[in-house]
Amino acid sequence: MNPTLSHCFIIVEDHDEALAFYRDVLGLEVRNDVDMTDWGMPWRWVTIGAPGQPGIEIGLDPVASKAPADQEPLRTLMTKGALSALIFDVADCDAAFEKIRASGAEVLQEPIDQPYGVRDCAFRDPSGNMVRFSQRR
Repeated sequence: MNPTLSHCFIIVEDHDEALAFYRDVLGLEVRNDVDMTDWGMPWRWVTIGAPGQPGIEIGLDPVASKAPADQEPLRTLMTKGALSALIFDVADCDAAFEKIRASGAEVLQEPIDQPYGVRDCAFRDPSGNMVRFSQRR
């Protein structure tokens, strides 16, 4: 067996807010944006991905797709940034930081050199998920 990653998912509050961040700020491409109403689900199937990685998609999983009793606890965890994290490799961490900060995204960590061989920074996406940008040294 030789498995390869095809999809991962993050929980988002609002697809349009998430797309404004991931597509418009980070430059990811929208792979799917499908209205699922005809399938009996009141949300969209939205996936995004890095242009240079066509085989890997990030699903934007709406909190509204979860059981009603789970939605508020999930929102609490999302707001704390305790659920999901994405780490993107970038060629220039400092330039990425300035671009993303200029968009108004919440800064969690300014660029620093880490002892494990990268320079990285961190933000929250509009739903509260931590998103890190890492430059290998």
